[in-house]
Amino acid sequence: MEVFGALVLVGLSLLCWGGQLISWLVPDTAVRLTLMEAEDDVEPTYLADIRGESLWDSLTLWVMVAAGVLFIADISSWAYFGLVGGGMYLYFAGRGVVTRVVMLRRGLRIGAPKNVRVGFVFLGVWALMAVVTMIAASVSLEG
Repeated sequence: MEVFGALVLVGLSLLCWGGQLISWLVPDTAVRLTLMEAEDDVEPTYLADIRGESLWDSLTLWVMVAAGVLFIADISSWAYFGLVGGGMYLYFAGRGVVTRVVMLRRGLRIGAPKNVRVGFVFLGVWALMAVVTMIAASVSLEG
């Protein structure tokens, strides 16, 4: 069961990190894959924010992927990567939700309503994954 959880961790974190990597390196492809909104569908400031976010996330969110791979390989340092990666993913998800809610309440265009809903779902999944990973890593370090 633990290996299955680690595989889920690797898969979900690859989806997040990989999506950000695609958004940074090939934004037109990211738009076609609905990983990112088209420029015409969002406010210019929001576009600048998500483009900058994709660059930063591409450089940092690999840590959670590493945590899952190290866990599968039964390398105890996975827990440190899990704590750091979990904190990063929790921040990523929280900031994503709060920023989008505030922008929506102010009437700003942040994308097609369906895409925004899907974004909220995935941000929630990554937040849950982050919390579970941090708990598992803490338990691992205690044991």
